[in-house]
Amino acid sequence: MKRLLLLFVISGFCLFGYSQESATLDTAKRWTIHGENTFLISQSSFSNWAGGGVNAFAGNLLFNYDFNYKKDKLSWDNKVILGYGLSKQQDIGVRKNDDKVILNSLVGYKAAKYWMYTFYANFQTQFANGYTYPSGGRKLISAAFAPAYLTFGPGFAYKRSDNFRINISPAAARIVMVTNKELSDAGAYGVDPGKKSDFQFGASLDAYYKINLMENIGFENILKLYANYLDNPQNVYTDYTANLFMKVNKFVSVNAGAQFIYDDKTKIARNDGSGTSRSVLQIKQIFGAGLTYKF
Repeated sequence: MKRLLLLFVISGFCLFGYSQESATLDTAKRWTIHGENTFLISQSSFSNWAGGGVNAFAGNLLFNYDFNYKKDKLSWDNKVILGYGLSKQQDIGVRKNDDKVILNSLVGYKAAKYWMYTFYANFQTQFANGYTYPSGGRKLISAAFAPAYLTFGPGFAYKRSDNFRINISPAAARIVMVTNKELSDAGAYGVDPGKKSDFQFGASLDAYYKINLMENIGFENILKLYANYLDNPQNVYTDYTANLFMKVNKFVSVNAGAQFIYDDKTKIARNDGSGTSRSVLQIKQIFGAGLTYKF
């Protein structure tokens, strides 16, 4: 309950902090800064309900900021995405339902109308520990910087607009970090047991596409692919996210999102109690209504 209250307090301060209209351009007209702060809630409650059900409450915070620079043929696009969520179910307690830190940076030099030479960097990790909950306890499966992914390299990009772009890097380095000793000793996320990082070299593709389906309804697609030349390049790391945004009014919105990840280096324990694990498609879904402030 204390963590749920903390989530409310943080969201209140964030929304209040941006209650003043922010300038989107600096005086030099080279920087464009805009962002979106969202607090989503979902709740279900049952009392003497013949069909059965479990009382549940969830709260999610999402911060999405863009810091973009442009001068002549040079551009530098930066995106920061921070997300954290908690859910509380009757007889189960409070558990994490979302946790992400994503930093993207892309430096580009215009080569043609829609084409650029680029150098990009992407960093992803999380804030807090993650667990599975086998009967009688819990088991640590992730932590801050365990895992963390840093990918960077030169390439080229096709950018039709801020809502449609594809960046390809045929020579991209990728570093997988597992700084937690318990997880690194177990060889989690593909690192060698006892090691805290794994270096990869391969090709990457990052694509972004957003479309307005109709007035006040937007659909966003984010795709990341990576093939490691050094180890089974045919097993392509795939991360696809689809987000649906439905605007009710200036401050109220309904958001739905789904993320699909396939990573042959990440093993998921079976639910049959056998203790074995395998690579499977990971799926995460979030749906809620709440407050959104854009600037």
